[in-house]
Amino acid sequence: MPENVSGPDTAWTITPQGDRCLLLAFGDGIDIETGRLCGKAASALRAAGLAGVSDIVPAFNSVAVHYQPRLFRPRGALQELMDQIRLILADALSGGKPAEDARQVDIPVCYGGEHGPDLEDVARHCGLSPQEVIRLHSGTPAYVFMLGFAPGAPYIGIHDPKLAIGRRDTPRTVVPAGSVAIANLQTVIYPNASPGGWNLIGSTPSVLFDPAREPVTLLAPGDTVRFVPIGPDDYLALKRASK
Repeated sequence: MPENVSGPDTAWTITPQGDRCLLLAFGDGIDIETGRLCGKAASALRAAGLAGVSDIVPAFNSVAVHYQPRLFRPRGALQELMDQIRLILADALSGGKPAEDARQVDIPVCYGGEHGPDLEDVARHCGLSPQEVIRLHSGTPAYVFMLGFAPGAPYIGIHDPKLAIGRRDTPRTVVPAGSVAIANLQTVIYPNASPGGWNLIGSTPSVLFDPAREPVTLLAPGDTVRFVPIGPDDYLALKRASK
């Protein structure tokens, strides 16, 4: 059963998920405040270096703490870890400071044309001009909630309500790597060619995932992204430089 945990600034639940994971839930919706709370919790737990914990994975409104039971006392693994997490987060979640490892990352984007074939349709659906879509998308830094469906693929938001549009009725069988797409007031960037059903409004020459790079992903949960509009010539120059 979920165990409720309260503090001076927030309340959350902690629930076992199988025999080697704890789920910390901070809400049931998708919003910036909850996302940042998950980011702060994940950052604090990583910094604590909890023995036996193998991975800490923040999402829209929760944080999964994966652990190895064999590294704990035979009958004390779960309770011992839960007690440690409570103590760490009681301090970390008080006050309004952002996560210590939060960064702002500029992502250059060539909007429209062959790089963003759905830009015109998005503008028409939203009752805006293509230029207004670009301005709204790039005008305000957006939060990286989590990495999702593919290595290095970020879910970024929440965007201006004027950009409200769902996914495409018919997904594409292949979306080019680097495609910048929106749906549900969020942006995803496809790190590699793959199927996809979001609306393509641009493309970035930035490499989102590179196994030979450290870190291997360009973005991480908790980062803030500033989309920077660029022209086709700059896109090609940056694309060549990234190879």
